[in-house]
Amino acid sequence: MDYKEYLEKVSLAKKYALAYYQKDEPLASDEEYDKLIRELRAFENDNKSLISSDSPNQNIGSVIQSEFKKIKHLSKMWSMEDVFNEEELRAWAKRAKCDKDFFVEPKFDGASLNLLYENGVLISGATRGDGELGEDISLNVLEIDNIPKNINYKERIEIRGEVLILKSDFDTLNEMRAKEGLSLFANPRNAASGSLRQLDTSITKQRKLKFYPWGVGEHSLHFEKHSEIMAFVRSLGFLYDDFIRICKNLDEVLSSYKELLNLRDEKAMMMDGMVVRIDDLKLCEEIGYTVKFPKFMAAFKFPAIEKTTRLLGVNLQVGRSGVVTPVAILEPVSLDGVTVKSATLHNFDEIARLDIMINDYVSVIRSGDVIPKITNVYKDRRQGLESKISRPKFCPVCSSELLDEGALIKCQNLDCEARLVNLVIHFVSKKCMNIDGLGENIAELLYKHKKISSIESIYSLKAEDFENLEGFKDKKINNLLSSIESSKDNELFRFISALGIEHIGEVAAKKIASSFGFEWIEKTKEDFENLEGFGEQMAFSLQDFLAVNKGRILHFYDILRLKNTQQNIQNSPFTGKTVVITGTLSKPRDEFKIMLENMGAKISSSISSKTDFLLCGKEAGSKLSKAKDLGVRILNEEEFNSLLK
Repeated sequence: MDYKEYLEKVSLAKKYALAYYQKDEPLASDEEYDKLIRELRAFENDNKSLISSDSPNQNIGSVIQSEFKKIKHLSKMWSMEDVFNEEELRAWAKRAKCDKDFFVEPKFDGASLNLLYENGVLISGATRGDGELGEDISLNVLEIDNIPKNINYKERIEIRGEVLILKSDFDTLNEMRAKEGLSLFANPRNAASGSLRQLDTSITKQRKLKFYPWGVGEHSLHFEKHSEIMAFVRSLGFLYDDFIRICKNLDEVLSSYKELLNLRDEKAMMMDGMVVRIDDLKLCEEIGYTVKFPKFMAAFKFPAIEKTTRLLGVNLQVGRSGVVTPVAILEPVSLDGVTVKSATLHNFDEIARLDIMINDYVSVIRSGDVIPKITNVYKDRRQGLESKISRPKFCPVCSSELLDEGALIKCQNLDCEARLVNLVIHFVSKKCMNIDGLGENIAELLYKHKKISSIESIYSLKAEDFENLEGFKDKKINNLLSSIESSKDNELFRFISALGIEHIGEVAAKKIASSFGFEWIEKTKEDFENLEGFGEQMAFSLQDFLAVNKGRILHFYDILRLKNTQQNIQNSPFTGKTVVITGTLSKPRDEFKIMLENMGAKISSSISSKTDFLLCGKEAGSKLSKAKDLGVRILNEEEFNSLLK
């Protein structure tokens, strides 16, 4: 790049940084910003006399522009150098002239915070700001429950760390904002930063912020290693993550990185990498700093799971309940090793809320096996080539007129191919009637050849129906028919879940079966509303479904041999208790889940103050740490079995 292009990119980087760090409204994905910074750094390394003082590489943080007063840190809050692969990690270690004893821990994606304690009392809290001056957010910090207001250490000390929002709390926060018609946060990092910088402290208190320390600033401690300092800080009552390692060499650092990367989806909070730093404090002091960051530490970044791409169009999918779902067609982009070509848009109200248009640049995220979704629209990049996405009036599959209910648009045609095939696929799935061998392709094949015309017709299939169908031989036909027959002996809750009732999944179906048994079809909307966890929308859905399909369900009762063990709850220490399962146990988790549910326990996927027990196997992760923090009773498998006896 030439000097003119360099200055243009400096200006663009400043614009991105201001939007990200101060306004909490990102204009680019993390990957785009990182790439831009790296391009600037490469130019600056080769052209030191041309370096602009405005370059983000010459400044630790962004300029403060807020309604909070400024507060000076007692010692500078530094940024970190980023490394993205093994080659860059080894190059960093070579520059630091160190090849042993590294302290590593997760790099959480939140907002940095500096806490000042004097005489054991929390005096102030401040944002990173420009590294020397931050924003005084002390009143908001006092509203964060897990930050100790008093510590057992009388000397003056700055404790630094990351403020974040757990992924589950972030989802709840955005759901609440959507109901209130407010704009949604793009990601947990922006939610945490925005929550810290509220002028109304009551808003901060509601946001369930967490503070995880990662270092100290001004202090008079006499430790020789960073790991010893962090052990001391944790002893003062701060939260800490269980993934902390002292690595003897870089090979162990790389191994720890791979281990942590594999935990990326399991962790309760967002991580964007792993912090690697030299553990020997004397050596750190000798190595020193650049103008922007310490030479003795680096952020070993994870592959990006949020990237920028372009929305090329929208496809319409018809689900088993008739709901028409818009799906974004994207310019292909690689996310976490997977090429993503589409993402969910949820519904047309979501399209209106995002104000998204064809040809817009958008930010897409993907986590594990979760369906990719669009989190942000970069409206500043519009060039006049964009076009609106209109609400459909006719079904894309059967062309019948659609029912527009506002948030939901539905196909009412019960004979619509998309509805029937999708409903059959759901009905026979593992968590429903579990008809092994009758998957998506076979369901479509049977419908195409007019072998099935309804869900009930599955149970009328005979061997001759498969004759002349490609891929079917005697053994395969017999196995499938046997599986269909076996599925008749099933749990009532699985049948209810298999019906594909809007808003009624496995958990709700279990509640219906355990509360009403086979008489659930006689219950009213008010009966369903009285069930714990059921809302008006779920009750309406059940009422509407039964009004149309009650006779059909009675016909199913004649065909199937359903049983309801949900009503035969064994009384035990777990009856009425909330249990979370984590780690590796002697049997699959689903077996423990079924056992506990048969004893009247409620199984949850996350730890909270309402959790009664954590059943914990080997290699337990963050759930174990959180359970300890909250005082939840922790049981290993032996203790679990003893309690049952």
